[in-house]
Amino acid sequence: MTIELFREDSYLKTCEAVITAIHESGYSCDQTVFYATGGGQPGDTGNIKTAAGDVLRISDTFKDRETKAHVHHVAGEDVGKLAVGDKVTLELNWDRRYKLMRMHSCLHMLCASVPAPVTGGSIQEDRGRLDFDLPDTIDKDATTDKLNELISGNHPMSTRWITDAELDANPELVRTLSAPPPRGTGKVRLVEFKDVDLQPCGGTHVASTSEIGTVRIQKVEKKGKMNRRIIVVFEE
Repeated sequence: MTIELFREDSYLKTCEAVITAIHESGYSCDQTVFYATGGGQPGDTGNIKTAAGDVLRISDTFKDRETKAHVHHVAGEDVGKLAVGDKVTLELNWDRRYKLMRMHSCLHMLCASVPAPVTGGSIQEDRGRLDFDLPDTIDKDATTDKLNELISGNHPMSTRWITDAELDANPELVRTLSAPPPRGTGKVRLVEFKDVDLQPCGGTHVASTSEIGTVRIQKVEKKGKMNRRIIVVFEE
C-alpha cells in the first residue's frame, strides 16, 4: 500500500518517493501527496520529476483495486521511462487541489445546513453538489445565507481516528449514504469542523472554514420524489 501523506497534512505540495510498481497506465510509489479518486473527490494531478530532471505529467490518480496502491496516471509514452527503485519527486498541481479542498469543505458545511441524509454528491474545482433525501424543495437564498454564515464563522478543522467497531456503534456519524467511509485498515478517519460538523471522511480539507470563501447555491433540482440536488459554486 502507498503511504498517504495527505491524510495527516493536506497542505503538503511535494514529497520525495520511490517507484514501487509499474502499471499499464502509470506508476505507484512508496508514499504520495496525491489524493486518489474516491468519495466524490477527483484524483490529483501534477508532475513526477526524475533525478535527471525529466518531468512526467500526472493526469489523474486512482487506487489499484487489488494492491490498494496509488497509481499516478501518465501518458502512454512515459510509462517505460522509470524503473522500480527509482527515486523521484512528486509535485501537486496545488491550485487545483486547493480549490477541491475548499469545495469539499464547503459541502461539509452544506451538510450542516440541510438537516437530511445525503444520497449522493460530487466535487469539481469550481462547483460541488449534494443530493439530499428530501420530499420538498428548499429556499435557495435562505440556505445560501446560512451556508455563508457557517463559512465566515472561521471554524477550525481537525481529524482523529476511531476503530471500525466505534463507527459501527455510532452509525449516525455517517452522513453520506452513497459514499461510505474508507475501511480496510481497522480504523476510520473523522473530520470535524468545530461546533458545526463531524463525520467520517477520507478527503482533503482546508484548516478553517474561512478559507472556503463566499459561495452561492446556484440551483436546487428535483431529481426524484425524495431527491433534491443542491449545486453550489464559488461566488468568485
